[in-house]
Amino acid sequence: MALTGRAALLAALGTLPIGIWEPGWTGVLAVNGTLALACACDFALAAPVRRLGLTRSGDTSVRLGETADVTLTVTNPSGRPLRAHLRDAWPPSSWLPGTEAAASRNRLTVPPGERRRLTTRLRPTRRGDRHADRVTIRSYGPLGLFSRQGTHEVPWTVRVLPAFTSRKHLPSKLARLRELDGRTSVLTRGEGTEFDSLRDYVPGDDTRSIDWRATARQSRVAVRTWRPERDRHILIVLDTGRTSAGRVGDAPRLDASMDAALLLAALASRAGDRVDLLAYDRRVRALVQGRAAREVLPSLVDAMATLEPELIETDARGLTATALRTAPRRSLIVLLTTLDAAPVEEGLLPVLSRLTQRHTVLLASVGDPYIARMATARGTTDAVYDAAAAAQAQAERTRTAEQLRRHGVTVVDATPEDLAPALADAYLALKAAGRL
Repeated sequence: MALTGRAALLAALGTLPIGIWEPGWTGVLAVNGTLALACACDFALAAPVRRLGLTRSGDTSVRLGETADVTLTVTNPSGRPLRAHLRDAWPPSSWLPGTEAAASRNRLTVPPGERRRLTTRLRPTRRGDRHADRVTIRSYGPLGLFSRQGTHEVPWTVRVLPAFTSRKHLPSKLARLRELDGRTSVLTRGEGTEFDSLRDYVPGDDTRSIDWRATARQSRVAVRTWRPERDRHILIVLDTGRTSAGRVGDAPRLDASMDAALLLAALASRAGDRVDLLAYDRRVRALVQGRAAREVLPSLVDAMATLEPELIETDARGLTATALRTAPRRSLIVLLTTLDAAPVEEGLLPVLSRLTQRHTVLLASVGDPYIARMATARGTTDAVYDAAAAAQAQAERTRTAEQLRRHGVTVVDATPEDLAPALADAYLALKAAGRL
């Protein structure tokens, strides 16, 4: 059985000590000389790495949790075939744990003057921009004894967007919006505060909707129809300070707030309202203003993609002043922030009146489902202490929420899974009541 190139090399090198001390050493030296010549030829026949042409194409954005395909095209302009191992390096958060080696390393053969394409499949685990690192190529000769190695900078960026898992709730919320508009086949009038039109009375209509003056002018009973307020301004304010970095489940609180903000923005833009976004801690981290209805959601998703929690205390006075400059006229201001007692009592409450005297304020906060589970724990001494601590934390959040409500703020406190639909419901309730 013939030995491979590497095995032949090791076997030949292993005979050198024997050849020096025993007869026949000239024959061993001849074998080693032949092997050295073979290695030199193998090295010379390996395709050069520096002259290779590398380009990228493929996806430039992907939602968190989905996959993106980036194609690397390798062109071999030399007259020698390329036999290579290739590593396409990306940041660790571009892959699911344990999958990087299989996804980034490839064997590659490119005949002279031809090109080949390799597709790298990314599955990012964090939001933000993922930049391609170096491409490392090791080119082997036909015997595989020696290799040439080099690296190439082939830039490419994939932006990882928020997952927007709450979009599954959008159809049901839009159906509720159509009911408010009176555009569904129900026997109740459309809710809202803005007069829409007159129509003939049909059995089942609310008699309070009868327009007696219009009825007196014609032979049929006429009723008024209503619609919710339209063309109102909504400013979504994301608190990106220290408290937004706390993890609830597998993600920071900021991610749950973003998901709720996206559902609200999608619903409000469909309802004919104007939506802006402000992300703030001690300075403006993102600002989206003046977008048309069809551009709102893409603009918000792109702005949120690179946002990260900042480990600093949020400046409530600066946040309030910036929100007032961004929304100079009466608006619905949606604060996505914490309900922890200290940040609210020391930071937000002293300046809250500046917002509520001009705007309608809705505060939404991410609750921790683990606290609720702790509150029901029993059976051991540790479990009882955990339950007591959880009950105290819940009581503090409830007391803080009541303080905010006494200042005229609508409060939504829900777990990450329930926050987005609960915030959408609160918006629809305010819209139906004419409070936007």
